[in-house]
Amino acid sequence: MFLEHIKDNFFKIDMGEPIFHPSSIPFLDTEIKKYYPIFLDEQKLRCSVVSLGNPHCVLQVSDIYDYPVDEVGSKLSKHFLFPQGVNVGFMQVVSKEKILLRVYERHVGETQACGSGACAAVAIGIRNQILSNDVCVQLFQGQLKIFWNGMSDSSLYMSGPASHVYDGYIKY
Repeated sequence: MFLEHIKDNFFKIDMGEPIFHPSSIPFLDTEIKKYYPIFLDEQKLRCSVVSLGNPHCVLQVSDIYDYPVDEVGSKLSKHFLFPQGVNVGFMQVVSKEKILLRVYERHVGETQACGSGACAAVAIGIRNQILSNDVCVQLFQGQLKIFWNGMSDSSLYMSGPASHVYDGYIKY
């Protein structure tokens, strides 16, 4: 993994290789598939799963602003198929090069921005052949650029702005 300072407060980081094998996520299925049907109450969701060091489940939705992110995210993040819980991404595809994204993080709730969630959504979009290899992800608190060549054994890269927000000390 590497971190590269591009300019000013703009950085590029190697996020590692996306992992799609269910047992490595962990996800309770034995086959690697593009989409998995997951039942939530009486609703059948079409989900994709990946790990980038933490588990992610991504749903493609038609409108992220209209979708019940809190309700679905809360239930799906604790679904029995994810024994360690899962971060849930709600992805709206604007074009092959741009998506809008909301992320419900396990044990936390909806977040304003999530780098691994952006990477997970793009990795799944590339793998499922709905996104190009270089994608702009718009989150509530900014934009990230994600690049992955789509090949197994290759790293995914995230770039975007970063700024210092806090200094702290822990006394123990």
